[in-house]
Amino acid sequence: MKCMQKIQLTFLSLFLCCVSSLAWANDLVLFSSSGQDFVINQADQASPILIDSAERKGLRMAVDNLRLDLEKVTGEAPEIINQLKKTPYTIIVGTLENSATLQALSQAGKLDTTAITGQWEAYQIQTVLKPFDGVEQALVILGSDMRGAIFGVYQLAESIGVSPWYWWADVPIAQHQKLYVKTGTRLIDWPKVQYRGIFLNDEAPALTGWVQEKYGNYNSEFYQQVFELMLRLKANYLWPAMWNNAFNLDDPNNPQLAHEMGIVMGTSHHEPMMRADKEWNWTGEGKWDYSVNQQNLYQFWQQGAERHKSFDSIFTLGMRGQQDEPMSEGQNIALLERIVADQRSILQDVFQQQDISHVPQVWTLYKEVQGYYENGMRVPDDVTLLWSDDNWGNIRRLPTAVERNRSGGAGVYYHFDYVGGPRSYRWINSTPIPKIWEQMNLAYQYNARKIWITNVGDLKPMELPIDFFLQMAWDPEQFTAQSLPDYLVSWSKQQFGEQHAAEIATLVHGYAKHNGRRKPELVGPNTYSQIVYQEAARVSVELAQLEAQAEKISQQLPSHSRAAFFQLVLHPIQASRIVFELNNSLAKNHLYAAQQRASANQHAQAARDWFNKDAELEKQYHSLNNGKWNHFMSQPHIGYTNWNNPPQDSMPVVHINQPNDVADMGVAIEGSAYAWPQTSSNSWPHSSSMQLDFHQYGQTQRYIDVFNKGTKPYRFEAKPSASWIQISEQSAEVAIEKRLKISVDWAKLKAGHHQGNITIKGAAWGTAEINVTAFKSNGEAISGFVEADGYVSIEAANVQKVKNTENASWQEIPLHGRSQSSMSVFMSPDTSFGEAIENAPYLEYDLYLFSRGEMSLTTLLAPSLNFTDGGGLRFAVALDDNAPVIVDVLKDNNHEDWQQAVEDGVRVAKTSLSVAQPGEHKLRIYGLDPGIVVQKLMLDTGGLKPSYLGPPESQFLAEVKK
Repeated sequence: MKCMQKIQLTFLSLFLCCVSSLAWANDLVLFSSSGQDFVINQADQASPILIDSAERKGLRMAVDNLRLDLEKVTGEAPEIINQLKKTPYTIIVGTLENSATLQALSQAGKLDTTAITGQWEAYQIQTVLKPFDGVEQALVILGSDMRGAIFGVYQLAESIGVSPWYWWADVPIAQHQKLYVKTGTRLIDWPKVQYRGIFLNDEAPALTGWVQEKYGNYNSEFYQQVFELMLRLKANYLWPAMWNNAFNLDDPNNPQLAHEMGIVMGTSHHEPMMRADKEWNWTGEGKWDYSVNQQNLYQFWQQGAERHKSFDSIFTLGMRGQQDEPMSEGQNIALLERIVADQRSILQDVFQQQDISHVPQVWTLYKEVQGYYENGMRVPDDVTLLWSDDNWGNIRRLPTAVERNRSGGAGVYYHFDYVGGPRSYRWINSTPIPKIWEQMNLAYQYNARKIWITNVGDLKPMELPIDFFLQMAWDPEQFTAQSLPDYLVSWSKQQFGEQHAAEIATLVHGYAKHNGRRKPELVGPNTYSQIVYQEAARVSVELAQLEAQAEKISQQLPSHSRAAFFQLVLHPIQASRIVFELNNSLAKNHLYAAQQRASANQHAQAARDWFNKDAELEKQYHSLNNGKWNHFMSQPHIGYTNWNNPPQDSMPVVHINQPNDVADMGVAIEGSAYAWPQTSSNSWPHSSSMQLDFHQYGQTQRYIDVFNKGTKPYRFEAKPSASWIQISEQSAEVAIEKRLKISVDWAKLKAGHHQGNITIKGAAWGTAEINVTAFKSNGEAISGFVEADGYVSIEAANVQKVKNTENASWQEIPLHGRSQSSMSVFMSPDTSFGEAIENAPYLEYDLYLFSRGEMSLTTLLAPSLNFTDGGGLRFAVALDDNAPVIVDVLKDNNHEDWQQAVEDGVRVAKTSLSVAQPGEHKLRIYGLDPGIVVQKLMLDTGGLKPSYLGPPESQFLAEVKK
């Protein structure tokens, strides 16, 4: 939080000032030793790995992978043994259930296992001195169960420098000849969310094209790669690809492999009883309608339960229509209750027990299904309620106090990818890490801790959000708002080493932040303003700087790191920039064509060039490592005409001018789409209406474009009426166009309002006249955010005073939102201040206004939903001593409002304020309900102009007297 002053931070400086010791990092493995530590490898000698032959296959597979990992790091492959050998150092891997060796250590009092006994998926890594005769020291990796031991094995693999993404993103493995673990080490860990998983979805054409080329089908060879990645990321739960496939039928070895490796299988929210949607198409009889085809559907589901009764599974209950459509036009609660009851009867029969609470079951409250619940439908307490987001990363509902006591618990189904309205997005990562944290932190606080699963689309290129989501699912408490920059640095270090980690963190955050402002599929020529606040130009510079820095780092990295860097950093930056610049060129083309500029055609060609660059970049991705990732960027993303993607990328329409073979002058100014000498009902009736306004504390420079509407060059002269009006060039030749920078010499002005003009004469029948106004304050003491250019703009985190309460507090979420960061009010579950505004926590901002009268405050907030049952999403606004005005962000939350919010990535709340007199004022924002996330405040004092991001932040002055 930045108090009492406005601080402009670059992305890099923000990361460097926030990075602290990483809560989730550990120094388990050392690369040098004091001489007393456990030796994993040194002097070309690798300590053997002991695993009991009674251990399950999944753990043995993980140990085999650890052996390969150690060989990649050290060049030496350790021996895997089943019986103890006399050797100075031995790695012992196992579970208490199956490892006689570890049982013996425990019984001898040399290994205390009480911390993990009975825990779900817990692991314990520790050194043991003289565990057995002939062994000086052991490194024990003990699991409370098989998955716990597997996670311990992969924790060691990660600690020696093997990224979970070594295969899926070609992350290189650093070489180390010496590996040690400090004697006395004891690391114990287990997950705080029980089931943590991903959903491979919307997988054609990209993932499916790749799978068909590399594996032929979604078979066990493919899924083994997926399962290994999941286990390295400490995930345990999968909804498999299902658009045109069926996990169990694609390859009969699929479910067996999942069971052996320790992956809990499920089916998506609309595929009941472990049966894929496509299985009914291929083998079902009759309609997918329980009211008319109960017998066949019952048998179909019974077969699914029988098939999975010996495997780790979570059975999806309920029923939606085929292809993820509503089951019926209206709510038929009685029918759905009967369906769930019959499905439960099937489970009782298959598992041969009346009490089936031990059989994991989930009811996903997705889309209209949540309405069934809210209208009174209930399922038994042992069934997990899986709440959903709105498909755009905003959680719709979380458990109430009563629901938090259900034995089945609750979870969240989240999205990084979606096919549906208002527009499908599935091409590239567009979900910033801070947004995921903010929403899933709420889920954890409200005890939705049974299942966390996220729709990851094609898996690639969602590597970064997948990594974060699953790390957070393992232990949400390790992440705080302030630690988010730490995570990005840690992730970057893991993939590319320490030297460039902080810079790479700014890059991956930078592109994700840009895409989070508006998903690439939704960016259009009119998204960012060409004419006010130099908005499009600022975004263009930002993305160009990201790309330039990424290309610089790419060249500095060793050659074997560049394929991974391209996939994880450079490509998403370049791809995101291309989509923006394509639309930026289109916007200029359309605007300049309307202004009759000859340069309109140049921007038409620039748009075509960017479109071609997109295709070239896709080919570059597909050619990596001899085509290893062919097809993964084949998702169409340019040329949308409705909610779903076009069948292929298509070049948008450009406008072509036909300039005459003459010299013909035109003039346009910043802030207007129209140009002299044009006239229209929306334009200036005469040239004297062209005006540039300056304020002492406002935008320091504005521009005038002098352009050619013909093909022959001409000279122009620009004359100011007063010496205080400064022009970058007063005479020049114009072949295509010339941008003049206009500013004010404030030293030449007295306090008050001033008027002047600039006349421009060139190859035209008349003279363009641009009025120039300037306002200079009278030297009064000024403090706070200063009104200028008709507005006050404030980044929410740049607050002067914060008042918190015992159970509610405002906290900054660094990197969150469209611009700098966000302020969110954190409350204990079920806290709400109702109408007791005086008891609520507040943010206070100092303002200095030159205006008075009725004004409008625009508050930009995260597009969150009222996730509490029947609650609102409210804050209050107060100016000075005036009574606070309560604002319910979702008061009129109709479908159109929701669509606008998710498209824009913000909700916009407007509040009327009355200002009695100019001078110093205090603006307060009270947090009344949990989930309020404020990004930006804009007070319109008469000149706020429409734009996507709003104007840059106003000046902040601290008791300055002229």
